[in-house]
Amino acid sequence: MGERLAWMQGAKDSFSVSHLYADIKVQKISPDTKDKVQLQVVMHDGSANTLHFNNPRGREAQVRDREGVKEILQQLLPKFRTKINSELEAKNRMLQEDPELFQLYKDLVASHVITADEFWANRAGKQTSNSKNSLQEVGVSAAFLADVKPQSDGCNGLKYNLTADIIESIFRTYPAVKLKHAEYVPDKMTESEFWTRFFQSHYFHRDRLTTSSKDLFSECARKDEDDIQQEINRNVTDPLVDLTRITDSTLDEGYGNKGEETKQSTNQVNLSMIRRFNHHSTMVLKACDMASKPSQPAVPLVNGQIEASTSRSGLESGEPPPKRVRIREVQYEDLEAKSKNHTSSLKLKRMERYLHGPTPITTAQYNTSEDLIHADQALKQEISEWSPNLTQVLSSSSAVSILGELSPGGALMHGTSQQQLQQMIPENIQQELKQQYNALCELLRHFWSCFPTTSKFLEEKVMRMKTNLERFQMAKLNALKEKLSNYHYTVNLTSHMEHMLSAAYTKFNTWQNRRQGKR
Repeated sequence: MGERLAWMQGAKDSFSVSHLYADIKVQKISPDTKDKVQLQVVMHDGSANTLHFNNPRGREAQVRDREGVKEILQQLLPKFRTKINSELEAKNRMLQEDPELFQLYKDLVASHVITADEFWANRAGKQTSNSKNSLQEVGVSAAFLADVKPQSDGCNGLKYNLTADIIESIFRTYPAVKLKHAEYVPDKMTESEFWTRFFQSHYFHRDRLTTSSKDLFSECARKDEDDIQQEINRNVTDPLVDLTRITDSTLDEGYGNKGEETKQSTNQVNLSMIRRFNHHSTMVLKACDMASKPSQPAVPLVNGQIEASTSRSGLESGEPPPKRVRIREVQYEDLEAKSKNHTSSLKLKRMERYLHGPTPITTAQYNTSEDLIHADQALKQEISEWSPNLTQVLSSSSAVSILGELSPGGALMHGTSQQQLQQMIPENIQQELKQQYNALCELLRHFWSCFPTTSKFLEEKVMRMKTNLERFQMAKLNALKEKLSNYHYTVNLTSHMEHMLSAAYTKFNTWQNRRQGKR
C-alpha cells in the first residue's frame, strides 16, 4: 500500500476503492458547518470519490480520523505527483475549444463506453502535430529596449521591470550578452545583480565612446565593433540595394553631370550613435533571419558543376544573377506597348436570322416577318371566338385526387417532406440526434479500423468494440428510439443508425465465422 490509497469494508476481503497516489490531483474536505465529515479525492481525469467518516465515538473522533488521512495524503501526494505533460495539456485545450468533441468525450469516455486511450488513439497525435506545424516564430521588435522604461524607487534609484519576452529579445539580438549570462549566472552573481550591472554598464548607454576594462560588458562592446567592421567590409551581392553605387548628380553650367559633394559629420558622439543604431538594426535583422531560415542539409556539388553554370550564366548576360531576377520581377505598365484590339465587322447574309435567334437548318423556306405578323393575328382571332366546355375536360373525382397528390405530403410532393420534417422536429431533439450520431460514428470508426485483424491486439479490440456497440445500442439508441416514439413521427429518425449497426454486426459475424472455420 505504499503507492496507492485504498478503502475496504469491514466484512469484505477486497478493496472497494483503490487509486494510485500519482493519479490523485487534489483532495478536498467538507466545511465544518456541514453535518457529515467527508474527504473528496479528485483524479486527473476529472473523476472523484468521496469518503464519509463515520466513527461511533462522535464528531470529534470523525474529524480526527479525517485530519489524520488528510495529513498522510499531504505528505505522500507531492512525492508521487506527476506533472501534466504537454500531450495532456493539448487534449484539455482541444476539449475546451471544440464543444462537439467535449460532448463526444462525455458520451463515450465519461459513460465508460470506451476508454480514454481508445478515444485519443487517432486524434491527439494529429492535433498535436498540427499545432506544432502552425506555430509561428515571433520576431524581435526593433524598439524592445525602448519599451524598458525605468521607474524611480524613491531613493535616487531606478527600477527596471524585465519580462521574459524582453530578456529573450536581448539574448536573440545580442548573443554576447547571452554568453555572459550563462557564464556568470548563477555561479558568480544572481539574476538581479547581472541585469543591474547590464543597465549600469557603458554597453547599454547610447553615447559611449570608451569602455572601461573593469566593465563586465567591455568584451561585448569590442565584439560589437568587430561585427560592425565586418558588415562594412562585406560586399552587397544585390546591386539594387547597394547604396554605395547610388550618387546624386545635377546639371552643371556646361550641361554636364556634376556630382554633389557630401559633407561627413565630425562629431564623434553623433557618429557613435549612428553606428550603434545601424548595429542594432543589423542584429535585429540577423535574429529574424536565423529564426526564419529552415535547417536544410548541404547538397554536395559534383566538380563544381552548379557553381560553374551559375557563374557562366551571369557572365553571358553581363549582369549579376540577383539583379537579373529582380529586373524580371519589376514591370512598368506605363512603359509597356499598348496593344491594339483588332475587331472585325459582322457580315450577315440574312438579317432576320440574326434578329430572331437560332433556327434549325432545314430545306424548308424561311418565314418572313410579315408571315409571323399574319399568324399572330389569326391566333388572336381564334382565341377570341373559342368557348370552353370545362365539364367535359376532367371529372370531379379525378380533380380531387390530383389535388391531393399535389398538396404538401402527397405522392407528387416528396421534395418538401425534408423541409417539413426539419420544421416539425424541435431543436433539442435535433441536437440530441446529432450527438448520438457523432458518438456512434466514433465507435464505428474504432470498429472498422480493426480490419484486417493482423494481430492479437486487433482481435481483442474487435471483440471489445462489438460489446461497446451493443452496449451503446441498448443504453443510448434504444432509449432515444423510445423517446422519439412518444412524439409519433411518421419517419423513423434512427433508421440510418440502425443500418450502420447492422452492417457492423454482419461484418463481425462474417469475421467470427471465418475465424472459427480456420480453427
